[in-house]
Amino acid sequence: MAFLGTCFFEGLCECTKMSILRRAPSRAAEALAGPDLTRRQGAQALRRLCRRADVPLEPFRPGVMEKLGLSPDILLQDNPRLIYARLTGFGHAGKYAKLAGHDINYLAVSGVLSMLGRKNENPYPPANLLADFAGGGVMCAMGIIMALYERTKSGKGQVIDSSMVEGAAYLSSFLWKSQNLGLWNRPRGENLLDSGAPFYETYKTSDGKYMAVGALEPQFYEQFISGLGLDSQKLPSQMSFSDWPEMKKIFADVFSTKTQAEWCAIFDDIDACVTPVLTLDAAALHPHSKERGSFLKNDQDEISPRPSPILSRTPAVPSSKRDPFIGEHTKEVLLEYGFSKEEISQLLSLKVIEVNNPKANL
Repeated sequence: MAFLGTCFFEGLCECTKMSILRRAPSRAAEALAGPDLTRRQGAQALRRLCRRADVPLEPFRPGVMEKLGLSPDILLQDNPRLIYARLTGFGHAGKYAKLAGHDINYLAVSGVLSMLGRKNENPYPPANLLADFAGGGVMCAMGIIMALYERTKSGKGQVIDSSMVEGAAYLSSFLWKSQNLGLWNRPRGENLLDSGAPFYETYKTSDGKYMAVGALEPQFYEQFISGLGLDSQKLPSQMSFSDWPEMKKIFADVFSTKTQAEWCAIFDDIDACVTPVLTLDAAALHPHSKERGSFLKNDQDEISPRPSPILSRTPAVPSSKRDPFIGEHTKEVLLEYGFSKEEISQLLSLKVIEVNNPKANL
């Protein structure tokens, strides 16, 4: 089972894409641009595709697919084994169900955003990683995997209602479960893990780079203090909250005396939980990453992370080719799904589907 591709549908919302997982593909990944679901022929083509698909991924607002005559009920009648995944911001029911939103909005409603940010600063989201990709994509993928596994026992498909709000909240279960442990009883930015502690912080080096410190446990904290060349006996207690701001200033002054490389030479071989803050380019070139082959380069010299996690018996086999363009393999995919060349030509002439034929690089 492999990722079929991404479809773009004209005339619908911005995030108009449909991905389909399918059985026994001849290629690991394809790029399918099509069909325009606002056209009768486009809706018919998608319905036909879903009769042989395993998992359609639908990212529209609630009600869109129903209006198009492509609701889960209809597609599951055609293919009772279908795993119909619905990925939305707020879910398919509730007051906000039909509202537009982005990662920052989903994160805000989940409660997580209120805990992200430094002392005396506004809450801020960590790019669009938490709700879009983790709470949305990853959680939805987990739901798909669970449904596919259940199908091996029941033989039946089902509908997955994946909300980015609920996904982000579930991803942050630790925050909820640790409420009574004293980890979050201080204002935002003053707690152990939210930049309040001087031993769980980032510090600027003399060359304008940064080091990350996560010396939480006493044994690691002692190594950290030793690596800085300081005497722990002359410093306040590690967990003296009132002294944390002053300790931060002390540590910042020390870190500013050496370059990132010089600090790495000190901390790389000791258990102090101190590591360099690497840029994307530097991360790919770091000795640890190179030894593990953590990053890959395709035939366009584009670098990206290797698929993770690594399976011992059936690891992912990444392609060295560039990512396919949207629509690059539309014809091939439709042919593999049983469409004739004449049918494809007709859909193309009606502008129901899109074909992208990239020019050769000479």
